[in-house]
Amino acid sequence: GAMSGADPAASKLLTFTQRSASEDLGCRRGEFSRKHYGSVELLISSDADGAIQRAGRFRVENGSSDETTTYTPGTWRRTDVHLENPEYHTRWFFKYFLGKVHQNYVGVDAEKNPFYLSVVLSDQNNQRIPQYRAILWRKMNSDIMDFSLSFCSAMNLDRFEKGPREILSPEIQKVSIHTGSVNFKFGVLYAKDGQLTDDEMFSNETGSDNFIKFLNLLGDTICLQGWAGYRGGLDTKNDTTGINSIYTVYQGHELMFHVSTMLPYSKENKQQVERKRHIGNDIVTIVFQEGDDASPSFKPSMIRSHFTHIFALVRYNSQNDSYRLKIFSEESVPLFGPPLPSPPVFTDHQEFRDFLLVKLINGEKATLETPTFSQKRQRTLDMLIRSLYQDLMPDLHKNMLNRRSFSDVLPESPKSARKKEEARQAEFVRVGQALKLKTIVRGDAPTSLVTTGLCRKEPWESQSFCGNFPYEIVCGDSWGQSLMVATDTAGVMLLEDSPTHPPVQVFDKSMAVKQMHVLEPQDLLITRADKGKDARLYVFRLSLLRRGLEERQLVRGKCDCRENKLEKTKGCHLYSINTHHGVELRIIAAIRNKLLLITRKQPRLDCLSSFAAGTALPESPVEEFQYIREICLCDSPVVMALVDGPTGENDNMICVAYKHQFDLINESTGDAYRLHHVDANRVNFVAAIDVYEDGEAGLLLCYNNICSYKKVCPFNGATPMIQPSSSDFTFSWNQMPNAIVCAFPYILAFTTDSIEIRLVVNGNLVYTAVVPELQLTASRSDIYFISSAPVNSASNCSSRDTSSHSSPQTPTGYEILNHSESEAPSKHIYKIPLSNLVGRSIERPLKSPLVNKVLTAAAPSMIAPAHVIPTTPSLSLSRMEIKEIASRTRKELLGMSIQTTLQHFLSL
Repeated sequence: GAMSGADPAASKLLTFTQRSASEDLGCRRGEFSRKHYGSVELLISSDADGAIQRAGRFRVENGSSDETTTYTPGTWRRTDVHLENPEYHTRWFFKYFLGKVHQNYVGVDAEKNPFYLSVVLSDQNNQRIPQYRAILWRKMNSDIMDFSLSFCSAMNLDRFEKGPREILSPEIQKVSIHTGSVNFKFGVLYAKDGQLTDDEMFSNETGSDNFIKFLNLLGDTICLQGWAGYRGGLDTKNDTTGINSIYTVYQGHELMFHVSTMLPYSKENKQQVERKRHIGNDIVTIVFQEGDDASPSFKPSMIRSHFTHIFALVRYNSQNDSYRLKIFSEESVPLFGPPLPSPPVFTDHQEFRDFLLVKLINGEKATLETPTFSQKRQRTLDMLIRSLYQDLMPDLHKNMLNRRSFSDVLPESPKSARKKEEARQAEFVRVGQALKLKTIVRGDAPTSLVTTGLCRKEPWESQSFCGNFPYEIVCGDSWGQSLMVATDTAGVMLLEDSPTHPPVQVFDKSMAVKQMHVLEPQDLLITRADKGKDARLYVFRLSLLRRGLEERQLVRGKCDCRENKLEKTKGCHLYSINTHHGVELRIIAAIRNKLLLITRKQPRLDCLSSFAAGTALPESPVEEFQYIREICLCDSPVVMALVDGPTGENDNMICVAYKHQFDLINESTGDAYRLHHVDANRVNFVAAIDVYEDGEAGLLLCYNNICSYKKVCPFNGATPMIQPSSSDFTFSWNQMPNAIVCAFPYILAFTTDSIEIRLVVNGNLVYTAVVPELQLTASRSDIYFISSAPVNSASNCSSRDTSSHSSPQTPTGYEILNHSESEAPSKHIYKIPLSNLVGRSIERPLKSPLVNKVLTAAAPSMIAPAHVIPTTPSLSLSRMEIKEIASRTRKELLGMSIQTTLQHFLSL
């Protein structure tokens, strides 16, 4: 911290005098800018006489060249190239359900929308407790999960008033084949230098050596005749679409390229209709253009296709053996990553291939989200489910024999009167297998689960920090490389990343701390302790706490902290501080429906240096705090966040969440403005996170499983102009978060048993890690979380394994060791270094507009310093197969019924 000038010998006892790398990274909730993802331009193509032929509005990405870059292309290792929104459920159904005995149910949810549920008894079950896999298909999205049930025989779906009814018709299996795309076809168009019309480009009979080199980078040349894999609409019998094509498998997705020079060429047909038929119907097309940067460049308006939404312009530079990339997306396509590097030049060809394929797959998925495509896809799925529902429901009401329980799929079920059922199941399996075979032969099957084999560390990979911690943790915060935690029964402790250092007690159990902030640069610890009328805010000097710990003085109790109480905070149930305390620290304390604004001027540097020299500051920093004003609200806040105004002069805001709304309160006048109304019967407020986009304040409002971004600028005098802006966007989490952490460019949701990782800029999912009984402990700098899962084996290499042992919904997890019943449950603490998440991404973390000059000196630490690499074996969330994800705990296994499972599903 700020006092690290103190006696170096004294710090041998504890390592927390080290400055945390994340401290130097500045503010985690930094600036994010959509500029990295290009800007929309009107692109016009004209004929030889200058007459306008076609025009279209496209978002153009060519790397943000306005940034001064400190790295040379190829030396900076990117970690933010991720496939977005992985399509798990289609592949899951294909793998675990289709062609096997499983049960299907149809029903309607609370909103009267039909849903369709498939359940299969897992064949990997090696325990006595049955393991199930289930997929819930709905119009908007599909959810998948593993779960365990014991006492299945007692569990019957009839407990629902209008319980989902089982469907025995084998034809039901067709529904699931129609959703989600896992294989892709991309166009590749070869253009010679100077060619500016599609007729010219499509008429090139052969490509240059550089083009062939590029094709070999993309994939393998395959012979189409007799080809059994994904064919992308090409003829594999009679060579009518060419002899060869380019094909590859990337991270489990099969990709077929429609290459213009490999498709049939016609001397008579100037327009090359056969070639246009394929490439013109591809959503994404690569244009490989010969010539240097000075020659006229390709524009999407040169191509007559209403279907192609994304063009990737590739140029090869033979002088330095590098590829340059530029992306054009039709303006309706939502943003998709990864953002192009600046300049967008790749000297490492393998890195270029990875980047390009991920960009193309993400681009096609993003296009499928545009209104045209998503409505069509939703309509198809909705019509399928509805027609099923209408066809099947009348029969179900007539035939009461269909009211069967889940126990009927159990292998132990009695065999009496089973002949008919066995015949039905045999027919069901026969139809499923025929359907599976037909899909495979057609080449549209999501069969490949081949991994990339690339051994790369993911930025969110966590490290084991502390095993077998015996107490429940209430809250915590990082202090340098250590972690300070408040426990339920043993007071406040300091934990270190070292098995040789046992936890050190800081406060005894009479200090029941419920919330804490460690502010190293300010030499300050803020805590909220006790509850109800006894609750108070306390402030301490970190340097004095450290000295006490180093000299092994008595552990402080509540009575030793009287001097540290902030008096007017009696009864405080929640507090919040400003994230960017470059100017002054602001604390908002909520006492029922009253807010108290407290500020602290930053201690002057001469004070600190005199302290380092041995002159004592007052023991308690309480005197440095001042009460500014009280603000009355209409209700007691559940969530609060402070937002810095652009000037800091009477334009700071407080965001509060209560009842069914988020309001903005002007810190100076107390005036309230409605920011967002929540239309839901029950609201579970999770967080309001202050972020800045291009210097303007915005808020991520998180409630239920929704995340909604609202811009709160520009300020008009002291009144924020709150109106729907084009930059507002909303996304949903797959599971209900208990906590949300923003670490640019990622946003992480911590649910009861998973970490869901998305991109802040568009809300797209990039990863789901399964972590049983998960609880977030600290996240203001490095992220610490606890789990009940001990680690059996750890691997430093994540190859994104979606092998047969783990379900694709949960490509990662911990090997769960079976506890003997007598063992007391203990917690395992893991750490995700913040520098790994934000340090190497294109979204540079910057401070708020008020203090954006502070960070410049810290820039070198953005590449994680050596001491962040753990000495303990790192826990890979990505490689370990999940032996039994669903056996979270015995208690849960014994208590979970199919009904609660369904209710959980439907509440998502």
